[in-house]
Amino acid sequence: YLGNFMAPNTITTMANPDLGVAAGGRTQWNTPETRRWGFHNLHRISRYGLSLRSRDVLVLRRDIDRRIAELDAVRRMTSTTIFSGLAVVRGNTLLYEHYAPDFGPDRLHSIQSITKTTINLIYGQLVAGGQIDLEAKVGDHLPEIGSGYAGASLRDVLDMNVANDYSEDYEDPASAVFDHETAMGWRLPAPGAAEITNRGFVCGIESDDIVNHGPEILYKSANSDVLAWIAERLTGRPLRDQLIDIIEAAGLEHSFHISTDREGMPILDGGASMTARDLARYGQIFVRGGLGINGEAVGSATFIDEARTAEAKHFPAPRDWLRYCLHLQTTGRWVGHGGYGGQYLLADPESGVSVAFFSVLEDESGYDQQYIGDSILMCQEIAELPFGYGRR
Repeated sequence: YLGNFMAPNTITTMANPDLGVAAGGRTQWNTPETRRWGFHNLHRISRYGLSLRSRDVLVLRRDIDRRIAELDAVRRMTSTTIFSGLAVVRGNTLLYEHYAPDFGPDRLHSIQSITKTTINLIYGQLVAGGQIDLEAKVGDHLPEIGSGYAGASLRDVLDMNVANDYSEDYEDPASAVFDHETAMGWRLPAPGAAEITNRGFVCGIESDDIVNHGPEILYKSANSDVLAWIAERLTGRPLRDQLIDIIEAAGLEHSFHISTDREGMPILDGGASMTARDLARYGQIFVRGGLGINGEAVGSATFIDEARTAEAKHFPAPRDWLRYCLHLQTTGRWVGHGGYGGQYLLADPESGVSVAFFSVLEDESGYDQQYIGDSILMCQEIAELPFGYGRR
């Protein structure tokens, strides 16, 4: 008998300090002083999540290509204090890897928006199977969605070509992308506020005119969550099951961790964490044209090739040489995607190479346009070395 030992007035609580809002309006784990720790541990920090592992692992034969280490761009980008890891894979060969002293080959790292590439695989399958019309409107599938997406075509949502009031300005702590963190389980709600779900959050996005009247993309992470919700509703399969298919196809060695909202919806806009080797393994799915390690289709070669070759709007300067199409970034040769804070995955079907790069920017915003461009060009230079050509 405990008597009054556990009486309510003797219980002391506090808001979780990692998930609270620090001075400057950012969550504590995402301040310049703690962001590196946060990106290395987001799989532990997020309030809710799933951890998935592949049954069969893609065995990598280690055959280090010294030319990669000798590239000036590689020397420069891996010698900074913000560097975490770099892994290069071609087929079943590990061509190169390098890690910072506080990181390593078995450590998970937040990949942020690289997670969005799963949408390309999921929709490639839907299109290949004749299950979806990309000219259909979002509201046709989600009648409860708000004006920010209801009248937009699925194609425009895939291409980041929708205008609405969702803002993604990492310089501004009041931007909607940071409000979104509450629904993603990365931030505590304001005192007294209800805990909104990811579906509830995207339903609240509004627009007076969804048409993008300019030549540049309108990058909005919420697009990925809208598309993920549609894929789940259309197929009747939970996103968890669709992710399991992709993870099995990639042949990952370590855990794939993804944040979820409080209802268990995986955050496909940026919630995944992986090792560098496993991210490079995953990139090989795009090299193989959507095929898994056992020949199973989890994407579409036609859809991936269309992302490389179709007309699409470009990024703002200074990255206006980069286009965005079908939820992938491309120059016309390779496909890839970046992640907030300094991550990049590049998959080159021409050379058969996938490059995974991790770093953590420690400036106030965690977003440096020049640095991001430099990291992409480094990955591109690695992939374009003369390894021999053709899908592996």
